[in-house]
Amino acid sequence: MSLRLLLSICISFLLVSSFTPPADPVGIVKTDAGLVSGSQSKEGSIHIFKGIPFAAPPVGNLRWKAPQPVAPWTGVKKCEAFGPSPMQAKPAPFSMWSEEFLIPAAPISEDCLYLNVWTGAKSVNEKRPVLVWIYGGGFGSGGSAVPIYDGEAMAKKGIVFVSMNYRVGIFGFFAHPELTKESGNNASGNYGLMDQIAALKWVQKNIAGFGGDAANVTIAGQSAGAMSVNCLVASPLAKGLFTKAIAESGANFTNDYLSLQQAEQNGVKTAEAFNASSIAALRNIPADSLLKKAQGMGPITDGYVLPDAIANIFATQKENDVTLLTGWNEDEGLLFGPTKNASDFRKQAAQRYGSDSTAFLKYYPADTDTEATASQLKLSRDMIFGVQNYTWANMESSQGKKVYVYRFTRKVPATGAYVKYGAFHTGEVPYAYDNLKFVNRPWEPVDKELATTMSSYWANFIATGNPNSKGLPQWPAYTTNDKQIMILGVKQEAEPLPDAATLDFMYGKLKGK
Repeated sequence: MSLRLLLSICISFLLVSSFTPPADPVGIVKTDAGLVSGSQSKEGSIHIFKGIPFAAPPVGNLRWKAPQPVAPWTGVKKCEAFGPSPMQAKPAPFSMWSEEFLIPAAPISEDCLYLNVWTGAKSVNEKRPVLVWIYGGGFGSGGSAVPIYDGEAMAKKGIVFVSMNYRVGIFGFFAHPELTKESGNNASGNYGLMDQIAALKWVQKNIAGFGGDAANVTIAGQSAGAMSVNCLVASPLAKGLFTKAIAESGANFTNDYLSLQQAEQNGVKTAEAFNASSIAALRNIPADSLLKKAQGMGPITDGYVLPDAIANIFATQKENDVTLLTGWNEDEGLLFGPTKNASDFRKQAAQRYGSDSTAFLKYYPADTDTEATASQLKLSRDMIFGVQNYTWANMESSQGKKVYVYRFTRKVPATGAYVKYGAFHTGEVPYAYDNLKFVNRPWEPVDKELATTMSSYWANFIATGNPNSKGLPQWPAYTTNDKQIMILGVKQEAEPLPDAATLDFMYGKLKGK
């Protein structure tokens, strides 16, 4: 063998042995716990990873503990199916929510801390903007496997879409003096919020492997998911994990969460109801048994995850710095109980608002029973959603931060009993994430056009902090001076918030002014 040939072979060997093929997010991705593989969309442009564990199963002795690290695995974990939805009652359609708005019937389990990723990236160097979706469900239900939360359409718009599960109900928001003592943080109860923070930390560590940009993360949620977004923006534990926030129909500025002491007292009563003398005894009770007796739990002002009431954190400008997109729906009033006739509604107004009842009835008239019913729905919408998101927009704008506000007005097409619900609570979600195909409704061309527009606004905001781009109706930033919002309905057009005076009045009443 000649010297020249020998040198050529050696050089070739060195080049081959030192070459590292680029990481391929569409095939096998390395996470901090191990390798994962996923599946592809039908046409192959989007790669989908479902059921990636981001924390250890919160079962046994880990029930009511902060999320713990995942045990590393060897080999490649196939992540092609959603993990179990968090422990909750079995789903059944009710009110305006058909099955497309609910979790699958199975699996449902305490072992639920999994997340999902949709990406169209072909290289880890693409640094695509990232959306982390947080579901609603009143903090007692919900899960990332709900059909309308699919991330493929947004991934096709250049977004790395992430959704995750968090514990709900008694499993996610149970406080007790013994849990507070063992925590090491002198707090207990906000396990669901800590799950969300753990998922966001997972994103920071791992999303680059899926072609995402950890420095460009937006958190988004609807209803209790939007309230969660509100909590995360307020929490010092979530600092640095995101730069933008989308809150659809949810925040909490006029109703304080329970204090740690109040929540602990409720926890003691719950333990007594189970004849459990210790947390160890409670941890041995089957999940189904706990679920049957304990309902209605949510976030707690625990002094740790939430060091103060939400309103106080924002008023003292101690919240995390974000650009905000927020809004609510035209017909999302939720009545808990029968409607009152006009006479009873006026009497209640006089009792509750005294000398201000005349002003109240100007905003919520009740000259007829039909008018009184409409006013009760409007009042519910404003108190539960409108005032909350309006207040958040005003607080952020007054601090000089960029805010974009919308009102979703499209009466969602329907048949039968669903017709009466109009632009209902959650109705905007399939439009915002371009997922009409998952909902069995008689869609019209205007709906598909609205979904294209809304999902483009959302994608633009996730990417840049500004929903606008060429070809879309101009969406002006919201300010406390002109209060311009975007109407998202049959037409998409900017206009001054039509009921600002009503919301100002109700904010004053809710804050005791």
